Amino acid sequence: MYTYSMRPFLPFATAAPPVSSPIFTLPPLPTLCFTPEQIASVCETLEESGDIDRLARFLWSLPVAPGTCEALNKNESVLRARSVVCFHQGNFRELYHILENHKFTKASHPKLQAMWLEAHYQEAEKLRGRPLGPVDKYRVRKKFPLPRTIWDGEQKTHCFKERTRSLLREWYLQDPYPNPTKKRELANATGLTPTQVGNWFKNRRQRDRAAAAKNRTSEQRSPSI
Repeated sequence: MYTYSMRPFLPFATAAPPVSSPIFTLPPLPTLCFTPEQIASVCETLEESGDIDRLARFLWSLPVAPGTCEALNKNESVLRARSVVCFHQGNFRELYHILENHKFTKASHPKLQAMWLEAHYQEAEKLRGRPLGPVDKYRVRKKFPLPRTIWDGEQKTHCFKERTRSLLREWYLQDPYPNPTKKRELANATGLTPTQVGNWFKNRRQRDRAAAAKNRTSEQRSPSI
């Protein structure tokens, strides 16, 4: 805490200024100097915790030491954190700019791909004024393909990679009704959002119920032997 005297600080050889024109000399505030590695570590911790508001405050109000801006603009953890904040704040234009202009490693692809697609879905829904169906989402994906900066070229099925779908199916066989905690765990494991995980399980349960109902109808119509 700084305590400021109401009387100005004057060198010994300087005459006192007129009473009508007081001069207040305040000492400079300290500058916080974080290294790019420290900033990246904090971004990773806040992103994993899901505290997006705190992550945003950290990113946008962080005092940055001179010479570190260029390093931060190339740091994947910081760029991914900025993308997450842009997505949750609805700043899709900035999100697209980050994703299209920086090459990300394979470990970051699932989460960034999910945000890219979901952002385009939300924009299309807002433009059309209605929820998107499977065909609508297919057309959106065709119109806005994943940039190669966040895609390794692996073929995707229904907008999820096959290994992601395999993991979802494995968890579904264990528990078709996962609680919020399990949804978050699966979201972290696949790079999807908890909402996307919940929607996948909901759609899978509906398909299974429809298939079961169809089988029962077929059995009832089959002639008894």
